[in-house]
Amino acid sequence: MSDAPGWTSPGSQPPEQDPDRTTAPAPPPSQQQPQPQQPQGWTAGPGVPPQPGHQPPYGQQPPYGQQPGYGQQPPAGWGAPPPAWGPREYAAKPGVIPLRPLGLGEILDGAVSTARAHWRTVLAISLGIAVVIQLLSSVAMKLWLSENSGFAALENNPDPTAEELRDGLVDVGAFSSVAGIATLLGSVLATAMLTIVVSRAVLGRSVTLGEAWDDSRRQLHRLLGLTLLTGLIVVAAVAVPVLLGILLDSPAIAILGLLGGIVFAIWLWVRLSLAAPALMLERQGVLTALRRSFKLVSNSWWRIFGIQLLITVLVTIVSGILEIPFTVIAEIIGSDGGFDSFISGSLSDLTWTYLLISGIGAVIASAITLPISAGVTALLYIDQRIRREALDLELARAAGITPQPGS
Repeated sequence: MSDAPGWTSPGSQPPEQDPDRTTAPAPPPSQQQPQPQQPQGWTAGPGVPPQPGHQPPYGQQPPYGQQPGYGQQPPAGWGAPPPAWGPREYAAKPGVIPLRPLGLGEILDGAVSTARAHWRTVLAISLGIAVVIQLLSSVAMKLWLSENSGFAALENNPDPTAEELRDGLVDVGAFSSVAGIATLLGSVLATAMLTIVVSRAVLGRSVTLGEAWDDSRRQLHRLLGLTLLTGLIVVAAVAVPVLLGILLDSPAIAILGLLGGIVFAIWLWVRLSLAAPALMLERQGVLTALRRSFKLVSNSWWRIFGIQLLITVLVTIVSGILEIPFTVIAEIIGSDGGFDSFISGSLSDLTWTYLLISGIGAVIASAITLPISAGVTALLYIDQRIRREALDLELARAAGITPQPGS
């Protein structure tokens, strides 16, 4: 934030005098009020109340506690009750969001505006990562889920042998491992770099692909550890109660543990959902970032849960809308079984044409949804810090903005 642009706030300069403005003519002497004589050496300053019978000039309000004179209209707002507490009328907006507590629409609009304002950097990050992830996943799918794999023999044989079952599970495990690792690493890299882009966009600054990489690469290993630890915590919240029921040989305890574990895992997931932007923007360690997220989400769990759930549903719907047409075309054109393979849902007739067509849909969907999900999480973190820690004042200073009087 040291390279803040030198913005000046409106109203920071003294108002200029209007050369065309003229002074109202003085009233006739017969209508002029006699001026009281001041003691010698006494200078009436702005804090000295006027003498009895002397009214303030036209357009000025009388001093506090003094009523307007006879025949004068009270100034606007005279005697009105003080305004009720509410949102500030003025909020600096150097970038994609106003520097004040945000609503749901402003958070979503900020994420979309970031992708639009910095589309070259955002597209290079999301599209490049999506292409690499899909390429590795497609190759793994062709190697371990095609018609020559053990999975194909397992899929086509309703009564497999122990060896076929083992080979099929090995192939599924190999494909899942490669695709899962590629997705994990790609998500970590995308989250790190897109968080940096959002943090710059909030201040109205541009950022190149190289700058995003330079600012994020030193934290990538910590973000990877944070992602793995968070996933382990969430999985353990479900697995431990279920294992306890199994060890006690009690199906009822296992079922109750499963249900309770799912609820507890969701609660933990929300409480830890802001750890990634905290780690990236505050340059914290893994455990410190987890504690920061836990603190920032406190007393706002339901709000953050609702926003994260809505964004997850929205991203899923958008991904489905973009991917389904490509998948249908790939099943009909690119599989060996043609339309029959699409109806049966078989995965053993995969061809490179099928993988190419379906992969295009997956890449487009990821390139669009990755910036939205990462941007919403980063803006939620910024919003919580504005609400709890007055981060908006620091951001305004970093952007070179002087707060307006009374704002």
